[in-house]
Order: sequence, then structure tokens, then C-alpha cells
Amino acid sequence: MIAQRALLAAVLLVVAAGRGAAAASGQVSTSRLANEVPQVRAVWQGSEVTDLFKEYNNIFRHGNRNAASHLWVHFLLERSEQMTNTRLLNLFGGFCAVSGSPVRPSDFNRYKLTLDRVDGSGKVAGFMHYCCWPCVCDTQDFIRVDTRRVATSDGEKTYNFAVIGNPCDHEEELSKPFQDAVGRGMSMLRKDAPEVRCKDGVLEGAPLSDHGYVIIGMFFDAPAALNAPTALAVAGPGAEQPGRMTEVGGAKFQDEREYEAMCEDRKRNGYNSGMGEIFRRVASISPVQIPSALSAIAGASEVHVSGCDSSLSGSCKEALPDGQAAAKGATGRLVWSEASNMIMLVIACGLAGAFAAVVCARILAAPQSPGHKDDEL
Repeated sequence: MIAQRALLAAVLLVVAAGRGAAAASGQVSTSRLANEVPQVRAVWQGSEVTDLFKEYNNIFRHGNRNAASHLWVHFLLERSEQMTNTRLLNLFGGFCAVSGSPVRPSDFNRYKLTLDRVDGSGKVAGFMHYCCWPCVCDTQDFIRVDTRRVATSDGEKTYNFAVIGNPCDHEEELSKPFQDAVGRGMSMLRKDAPEVRCKDGVLEGAPLSDHGYVIIGMFFDAPAALNAPTALAVAGPGAEQPGRMTEVGGAKFQDEREYEAMCEDRKRNGYNSGMGEIFRRVASISPVQIPSALSAIAGASEVHVSGCDSSLSGSCKEALPDGQAAAKGATGRLVWSEASNMIMLVIACGLAGAFAAVVCARILAAPQSPGHKDDEL
């Protein structure tokens, strides 16, 4: 574990140096997987969601909007440079990311959710506008959060977006027949979601996030208080009250926790409300997989020692002196100084930036495994 910390510190110092050099030269990281969305030249005067609704037939040209909210997103992003931040946010509230239905944003259809970030860095609270409450359940099951940098008339800004995996990873799933959940007989996604169209493994018209996921809507910022640890607690059984309005930091909304029992009931009944299974089937073709790297790093602190089990119980928990540094037998191989490594790691974490904060926190907090063999130089 000691050498692992030293290695992480060295890597983070290199990353920090690279980030500093890039910042000094004005370079932008090329590691993002977000695709280009070219700007249209024709000026669009739309400023209200009703203006966006009028573009429906221009946006959805092959049928209905079922599970095709990525096309709403594409329409707005290819005109983003014409819009202020405020105008763009307002228009993004004009459709339901799950169903694709036009929506008139209001306090009542603003729902607070806490979702995973795709990079495994944790959960984040935010708002979404829905056409109906079952979209809460589908969001919890399939939608995650990622970023994308967008150019507006106010300048560039990084936004949080609601994302799903790419259904075109397995295009054949769109042609598989299934029994419709609301009793309309056999169907298939090519029929029920005709705008979900693939070409060479790419979902047509889909803007991608920084990690390469399909953007289906905005994940609107929530007041900071909603991202506090106490705000993430789950309501107790029977405490839900669907339709109840909550106000925090001047924002009024419905909380996803109010629908826990209703989501469970909907699941037991085969998702026979809201969009039924259409969105769920599209989103489940290639669901977002949250990285397990943090779990692996945390697990690395449990070093197996001969005579000790992996849980480091009993005598394996005896502490070694801090800052231990000693020669390792007659071979002359040296043991890293834990104190010096910790100092270097703390400095490296500070320089590396926010992207490494979670990794650093887990490593720094990881318990030592006293009695282990120190990694060799």
C-alpha cells in the first residue's frame, strides 16, 4: 500500500504538471468524447418553449418523439451560440427527457433527483421537468449525469446533462418483438420509437457528453443545500406524499423520494404507466456502467498477509509506527517512508485538481494494513 500511494502521488504530480502547462498555453483537453454539433447559420428567433413546440415536425421527421429526446437536444445545441445562457436553460425545460413529450416547465413538474455521475465520482442532486411522475422511476433506473461544454452568446459554459447509453451498440435489439406493457399486443422498438435510428453504430442526431454518452436533456442545477449529505437521506417507509411541494433555497419542486412506493407498485405491474416499457427498453440496451475503479482502489488497502485473512482481523490490525523507514534485511532493499509518501500524496492531490479529489480522499483515508510486507524498490 505504501508503494501504491507513492506511485499515485507521482502520477498525480505528472497530471498536475500537464494540467498547469495546458492552462498556461490556453489548450483545451482533447480527451473528451463529446461529438461536434455544428452550428446552423440560419437565425432562430425562438425564446419560449412554445416556439420550440412549433419545431416539432422539423425535429421528428420519421414518426413520433418516443424515447427520442436527444433530437430536442440536438436542435437546441446546434443553435446554442445564438442564445444566452438564460434562454438556453429556459428552452431545455420545454421537453421531458424520458418520454420526449413537450412540457411547459413549472414548479409542479420540476422534480428533484439525486443521480450518479458517469465517472464514478459520486452522486449529484439536480432538477428535471417531466410530463408525468412515472418518469421519476425510469430516471432512477437508467439516467446518469455527465458534462458537456457548450458555447452560448454569453461564452462557453460546462453544463450537467442527463445521459443514457448508446442503444446503437446493439442495433439488433431494436428489431426484437416484445409484448406491449399496456395491452396493445406484440411490438418492437423500430415501430414504437421510430426516431431511434442507427447508422454505423451511431445514434443519429445524438449529441454526446464528455464521456461519450447520449444526451437526452438538461440536469438543471439545484441549490447547494440539496447536495449536502443530509439532503441525500432516504425518506422512511410510509413517509411519501406524492404531489407534495418542497421548497429549498428559493426553488420549489417535487422530491423523487415521494414516489418510492409508487415506483415499486409500477414495477410490480409491468411498468404499465407513463411511457410503459418504450424508454426502458431503449435505455436498457446499453446501460451506463459506473466505473468500479474507486472500489478497486479502496480494496487495494486490504493487503493480504500470510496468516491473516483479507479482512485484516485480529492481530493484523496492530499499528505500525508512523513514518516507519528501515532497511529490509540483508538484501539492502529499502522500505518507503510512509510519512514522506503521505506528504507527497497530499501535495499531489492538491495540485491535480477536482477531478482527482474523490480518488485522493479514498486513498488518504484507506486504513493501513499493519504487519504487511512493505513494497520493494
